[in-house]
Amino acid sequence: MSDPIVDANSIIETLTLQGGFNTNAVILGTSLLGVAAGVIGAFALLRKRSLTADALSHATLPGIAAAFLISSALGFSGRSMPVLMLGAAISGILGVACIHLILQHTRLKEDAAIGIVLSVFFGVGIVLLSVVQSSTSGSAAGLNHYIYGQTAAMIRSDAYLMGGIGIIASLIALIMLKEFMVVCFNESFARSMGMPVWLIDSIMLALVVLITVAGLQAVGLILIVAMLIIPPAAARFWTDRLWKLVLFSALIGGLSGYSGATISALFPRKPAGSVIVLVAGSIFILSMLFAPTRGVLADTIRRIRLRVRIARDHVLESLYEIEIGHVGIEHPKAASWLIQLLCFKGWIERNNGKLNLTETGRTQGQRIHRNHLLWEQYLVSYADIAPTHVDWSVDQVEHVLSDELIHALVLALKKRGLTIPPLDGGTS
Repeated sequence: MSDPIVDANSIIETLTLQGGFNTNAVILGTSLLGVAAGVIGAFALLRKRSLTADALSHATLPGIAAAFLISSALGFSGRSMPVLMLGAAISGILGVACIHLILQHTRLKEDAAIGIVLSVFFGVGIVLLSVVQSSTSGSAAGLNHYIYGQTAAMIRSDAYLMGGIGIIASLIALIMLKEFMVVCFNESFARSMGMPVWLIDSIMLALVVLITVAGLQAVGLILIVAMLIIPPAAARFWTDRLWKLVLFSALIGGLSGYSGATISALFPRKPAGSVIVLVAGSIFILSMLFAPTRGVLADTIRRIRLRVRIARDHVLESLYEIEIGHVGIEHPKAASWLIQLLCFKGWIERNNGKLNLTETGRTQGQRIHRNHLLWEQYLVSYADIAPTHVDWSVDQVEHVLSDELIHALVLALKKRGLTIPPLDGGTS
């Protein structure tokens, strides 16, 4: 059975929050959850708590099933969202506590402890879930929705609760931004300043628990961890500043939640949780590829430019050394495109089949040659490296010496009374 064909008006109405009150509530609730997951996930990622969040999400399943069984046995509604969330929170916290106990009292590493707790708790949850499904009222419980998520099963009050938790968690994180930042980047400094690191860590973990249990019905316990990891991981490609990382992560999480809930509303057979994660994953891939400073494309371009610059510098340096009569320097052999590039820049020219430097090219070649000599003298004088062993290192470094570093090299060599290779005109 395929999804019904959706017309343009339905798409526009849903995107602009005109698709019905309950639909709008679910979209807004999921969007707020995505924003909160992005904010909290940024700190969890910096604190290296991503795998702990994964174990926590899987550890919520036995709590959900147990809460349903206990609530039903006491005569209350087993499908009450607050009751199930409470059970999930208790079970998740218990799972994290088990991880810490294993780490403190055994020699197991963190990854092994997380794997043990994740698998055992999830296995217990599956067993309890089978008990629920075999009970009298279990067939109508729909608790399996909490594994994969299903926004269609949400009612308005569930959406309000989810959105409210998202707002509260985001506000707490922003209020404690300074404390979270210090603990994430320098725990030792935080302890030396007298900050209660254990308490701050506990609050951070509590926020992760809140986001996890709030997103169970929308995203599912298997995929909710993706909402805590993917948005900040994608945002990390765009910035080095913490406040920008939190902002971008929140925007990516909110966009993912909004898009997933919208698509799920338009195509009811498409699970919102999976769509939310796919949207977040697509943003991550785009960020990884096209981010201006950290993206793969930008990094590739920088590497290509550096290689072209090194090859260009080698040609100019070789031609300059031939001009000044260095012994043993052969006429440079370079690719035709590189020669054409240097001719286009006006740095070299062809005369009777030979390459000669122009005035501009000669200045560039002398600068590169001088950098070579400066770094060579520095290594020999300060690093006690034999002159016969410095050529490879110098050939790599001479192309990337900044003006500030060259000035520092000149001052250091002058203090040793060494001769400084002159620039044009004989000045050093």
